Amino acid sequence: MSQAILEDITKNQLTSDRADFKVGDGVRVHLKVTEGDKTRIQIFAGIVIARKGGSLQATFTVRRIASGVGVEKVFPVHSPSIEKIEIDRESVTMRARMYYMRDRIGKAANQVKEKRLVEAKRK
Repeated sequence: MSQAILEDITKNQLTSDRADFKVGDGVRVHLKVTEGDKTRIQIFAGIVIARKGGSLQATFTVRRIASGVGVEKVFPVHSPSIEKIEIDRESVTMRARMYYMRDRIGKAANQVKEKRLVEAKRK
């Protein structure tokens, strides 16, 4: 009974446009940042290395290399502070978590097998 009540309460807080990316994809997360009385959009671009949880508690971890140092951020999928999530590149990964990317250095830290779209031209 309590599960049905929870679903009714959280139903209007879910955003449906953010569930189309997966682990291994290169994404650009547009965040609303408030500094004093001003708000601006800040972009955090990197590779999604994990997705966890479900429903309203779902989160995803994005990793990027900034000045030679690996930086990871965990974002709630349905957060109101996220303006939008853009997918830069799709990947073909066979894992649910890509924590092995933490051990990679240099160019190997950004290399993920990309999905290639082939257009079949039939005449």
